[in-house]
Amino acid sequence: MRALVWVLLAAFVNATVAVAGVPPVSPPIPLTAARKRASSKFVAPPPLPPIPLTTDLPSALESDLPDLSSPASVVLPMHEQYQIGYEMMLQMRAQHQLIGDPEVEEYLNSVGKRLAAQSPLGAASFHYFCVNTPVINSFAAPGHNVFINSGLILFTHTESELAAVMAHETAHEVQNHIARKLLNAQHANIDSLAAMLATILLGAASGSGNAIAGGIVASQGLAAQEQIDYSRSVEEEADRVGLELLAAAGFDPEGMPDVFEKLMRLQGLQDAWVPAVLIGHPMTADRVAYTRAHAAQYPPVPDTSSPDYHLIKARIRVLTAPADDNVQRYFAVRIAHGHHSLGTMYGNALALMRERRARQAVKILTKLLQRHPDLHLLYIALGQAQAQAGAMPQALATFAHAERLFPLNVPVTVRYAQTLMADGKNGQAHNLLRNLFNLVDPTPGEIELTARAASAAGDLGGAYYYMGYYQLDTGNVPLAVKQFQIALGMPNLNPVQRQRIIAALKQAKGYLMRMRRHQGS
Repeated sequence: MRALVWVLLAAFVNATVAVAGVPPVSPPIPLTAARKRASSKFVAPPPLPPIPLTTDLPSALESDLPDLSSPASVVLPMHEQYQIGYEMMLQMRAQHQLIGDPEVEEYLNSVGKRLAAQSPLGAASFHYFCVNTPVINSFAAPGHNVFINSGLILFTHTESELAAVMAHETAHEVQNHIARKLLNAQHANIDSLAAMLATILLGAASGSGNAIAGGIVASQGLAAQEQIDYSRSVEEEADRVGLELLAAAGFDPEGMPDVFEKLMRLQGLQDAWVPAVLIGHPMTADRVAYTRAHAAQYPPVPDTSSPDYHLIKARIRVLTAPADDNVQRYFAVRIAHGHHSLGTMYGNALALMRERRARQAVKILTKLLQRHPDLHLLYIALGQAQAQAGAMPQALATFAHAERLFPLNVPVTVRYAQTLMADGKNGQAHNLLRNLFNLVDPTPGEIELTARAASAAGDLGGAYYYMGYYQLDTGNVPLAVKQFQIALGMPNLNPVQRQRIIAALKQAKGYLMRMRRHQGS
């Protein structure tokens, strides 16, 4: 029960911008440290040094902030936070609530880590995910995990607005708000707290505002006014620290009051049915004015929206469109009205590919690349369109060129490997993926792709080895043990492979023993 309460409480505490509802529980962190220890061939690149806060700007280090070594860190130690975040991510991945798109994941993490690098914690431990829901919301979860709903990304107008929301959520993690909230609520009745939060999450998953409101009325726990007041003070702190991270990372500080003002206007149309306690700290005029006044203390920054921001917004629109939705018509109408922006044309090409009209997409993407030869997302889309159109040699040439231009880029390498496999070049795909993921941490989907490439290339030992780590990263520890055992029994293993598998098997068995002890306690 204790672990369940932590998970539910974390999801409740940090749902901070709920406008059209509350998102489901949060996602998984890959066992990256585990993989690194188990692989004798792993060579981690040196971490990038954090970008220091500029001395002419108000600094998060200079703010009147709580002592992060306070009793809150004892209530929920960091290792427990990482475990909770991992379990939450497992739930979301299992329910297919995350957009597991390499291009989207890469972009969100590039923005998020740019923000987190400005904090004393640095960027290495932070992970950013896209939740597949039109609900306009974002939330932080234990273990330095931040979740941005696809609906919120589409709602923003500039990259600084998106970065502002991400900075606010990052600030929740920097200030250890989850543990502090638990410390503040330590006298709450655990059973009623779990019941209330379980009802909230069930109602969120079903989209039923009435179910959520009913659960709150039937429970007590955190409904006390003092808890709501505490949440508001936490939100103010996250706004203040988030602004500092936003400005230090080079984004426009006005992005925060701008997006808050838009949310306030939207919220005014929704308040009739959104439970007030879930908003708890609404987008008020005072909050907008507060962030506007603090943003004015920083030097003005012009609109810094990168081309990738516009491309990713268009990509998310296509990825999240229902199967029966003619999303291509959306872009066609915009083009007919004279909107020929980079994002609109890219989105139109993706929508055409979705309708199996790849030849038209190739023409559009070829022209875009002539004007923007430095954008890796365009090379990826062109290579995929060429492959879909049956021009496989041209597709592979496009990806090979992109691989030279953007070495060790995860989306480029993953899409290149997928195309190689479609052309029967499984050994080359396996080598590409193995070389990449010896240096960067793969997601579960990317581990599975590597396993399939190894199997197709005839490396059965490698295939079972990678599938073992896929099972670990998706929470199936017993099956991971079996996969490693099968891998160890494969013939023709070289000494390095054998030692890697032995280390991985030992590690998985250790996880399994601890898991069974925990279940028995």
